Amino acid sequence: MKKLLIVVLGLAVVLSISAFAQDNMGMGKSDKDAAAAPLKSLKGTIKADGDKYTFVGDKDKKSWEVVNPEALKGHEGHHVELKAHVYADKGQIHVMEVKMLKGDSM
Repeated sequence: MKKLLIVVLGLAVVLSISAFAQDNMGMGKSDKDAAAAPLKSLKGTIKADGDKYTFVGDKDKKSWEVVNPEALKGHEGHHVELKAHVYADKGQIHVMEVKMLKGDSM
C-alpha cells in the first residue's frame, strides 16, 4: 500500500512539473512577438475618436491604430515623436514613449 501511495505521489509531482513547463513555454511566444515588432521612432499627429486613438505618420501619412491609447492621453491633436513597437502586418503600434515636438502648443 505504501508503494502505491509513493507511486501516485511521484506521478502527481511529475505531471505538475510538466504542466508548469508547458505554461512557461507559452510565455516565450509573447517574447517572440515583441521581437518581431521592432522599436521605431516615428513623427506624426495623434487623432482621437472617443477611446480609439490613431497615429498619422508625417512621412507616409499612414494611419496606425494605437494598441495602448492610455499612453497618449492629453496629446490629442498634437504633433509628436513616438518610440513604439510597430506591428506592420496588423496596422498597429504599441507606444513606449511620447515626446511633443517644438513649435506645437495647444
